[in-house]
Amino acid sequence: MLIPSYEPDTRLIELVHALLTDDPAAAVVVVNDGSGPRFAPIFDEVARRGALVLHHPRNLGKGAALKSGIRHVLVAHPGAGVVTADGDGQHRPADVARVAAVLESATSSLVLGIRAFSGRVPARSRIGNTISRALFRAVSGQSIGDTQTGLRGLPPASLPWLLTVTGERFEYEFRMLLHARSAGFSLVEHPIATVYTEGNASSHFRPVADSVRVYVPLLRFAASAMVAFAVDTVALLVLQALTGTLLLSVVGARLVSASVNFAANRHAVFARGRDVALRTAMARYASLAVLLLAANFGMLTALTDAGVPLLAAKALTDASLFVVSFQAQRAVVFRPEYSRAPGNPSGRAQRIPLEQALRE
Repeated sequence: MLIPSYEPDTRLIELVHALLTDDPAAAVVVVNDGSGPRFAPIFDEVARRGALVLHHPRNLGKGAALKSGIRHVLVAHPGAGVVTADGDGQHRPADVARVAAVLESATSSLVLGIRAFSGRVPARSRIGNTISRALFRAVSGQSIGDTQTGLRGLPPASLPWLLTVTGERFEYEFRMLLHARSAGFSLVEHPIATVYTEGNASSHFRPVADSVRVYVPLLRFAASAMVAFAVDTVALLVLQALTGTLLLSVVGARLVSASVNFAANRHAVFARGRDVALRTAMARYASLAVLLLAANFGMLTALTDAGVPLLAAKALTDASLFVVSFQAQRAVVFRPEYSRAPGNPSGRAQRIPLEQALRE
């Protein structure tokens, strides 16, 4: 069991006590993420109850705390999976045990404890999860009932890969889900109770700042797309005025804007884009661009033939293809190459060596 903790109250003690009472042989790791001297008595008591406490000298964020715990498990408990839980009373010991039980047979899946969000749920939690689910479905093509859950089962094979997922704060958990499929892991949902105490006042999630961190890949992609859209629009109008030919105008404008978009996405949007050989990324991007160009031209032709003004038709077309382009670039164009290796005959994302993971 892995519990990241920042400025906890006695509910952390209660959770650790319950987990170790139910299973005295369990290994419970608590990461004190720079809580400060005032909270030392709580962590001392947690250690006295049987948990191992790791300490960060300063607050580094939930993602960093999870990575510290995962590194410890890889060294101290090789071959073991990890169940993560929050220590603020949101996760009942019984639900933690159920997720752990499901994890035992989930060798290539991340197990997610999914809350139903029924009953009295703080508005910011309900709204935040609704927005997060919608965005996750839009950019990944997958539907998950609770993208913000902190109760997760992580199989042993996933741990080295999880150390390579970017993000040090709350965005880490979202990116974990976003990249799981491309790394060869499916997502399994398991229902748990929805528990909020005192309006979730103990949560350290900052609705504005942390939401920006969570959605920054999509926001960067949107910014890149807007720049490309502006370049494409100007080029389209200029070429249309010069040639009077829609096909030539669309092709010419897209060549210019695609070059801008490729450079921006490779260097600023997709974190691992620079790990892909330039020639490989360009070939993938060109193939995608051809497909999107065909779709773009077809939709533009249909809309303009139906009497829709060119600018309006272009806006509708680009908005429709935005999500498709994001998914394809994240999952295919800027996805690093993975070689087939022993124990990985399918050629799915190769689990990086333990030594490399621990160095990163």
